[in-house]
Amino acid sequence: MPKRGKNYQEAMKLVDRTKLYDTVDAIELVQQTAKAKFDETVELSVRLGVDPRHADQQVRGAVVLPHGTGKTRRVLVIAKGEKQKEAEDAGADFVGGDEMVAKIQTEGWLDFDVVVATPDMMGVVGRIGRVLGPKGLMPNPKSGTVTFDVTKAVNEIKAGKVEYRVDKASIVHVPIGKVSFGTDKLRENFSAIIEALIKAKPAAAKGKYLKTVTVASTMGPGVKINPGKLTD
Repeated sequence: MPKRGKNYQEAMKLVDRTKLYDTVDAIELVQQTAKAKFDETVELSVRLGVDPRHADQQVRGAVVLPHGTGKTRRVLVIAKGEKQKEAEDAGADFVGGDEMVAKIQTEGWLDFDVVVATPDMMGVVGRIGRVLGPKGLMPNPKSGTVTFDVTKAVNEIKAGKVEYRVDKASIVHVPIGKVSFGTDKLRENFSAIIEALIKAKPAAAKGKYLKTVTVASTMGPGVKINPGKLTD
């Protein structure tokens, strides 16, 4: 294992690795152990009782965090006609049609964080699926990024909408804000994601659903939360 820095080692002394903390206590501890000179992101990691190899046990969706993520996200909208004007009026950072797809194909341009596409453009967007897919940028109806209502999509993303998707290890990783948000705002963002995950529970999932729940700052140690208290 790589040698941890002095700040990390000092932070680890504050965390009881054998304990399952209450949500508020865990979030407060994450703030105490965030020692970096920048405003660290707080990330939530949830291991779910699903087998993502099966299509009927996929967990994917999106939720608008009450207090946003603390990060301004650059939105690319791929549309045509009046929908381009609608996207511009909504505050999209980049708007275009076929030429945007060509730019990504030929120039490898990826100076954006989210892609929204209208359904009639998905045939064109499909050409860059191999580029966008591995980076988690491919528009998807389940996350609300394939839609004719581009105004709503852009507004929600700018307001702090985050996507969640279970990975091969059955874990969902989602940012819940910045350390500077304070305990109350982080807790409310945390609760919004947990509620969304519980609602997204596949019918095929059996047994314990929320297996492990951990919060950590960018450079800090993970703090485990008692999952049993989140579904009471």
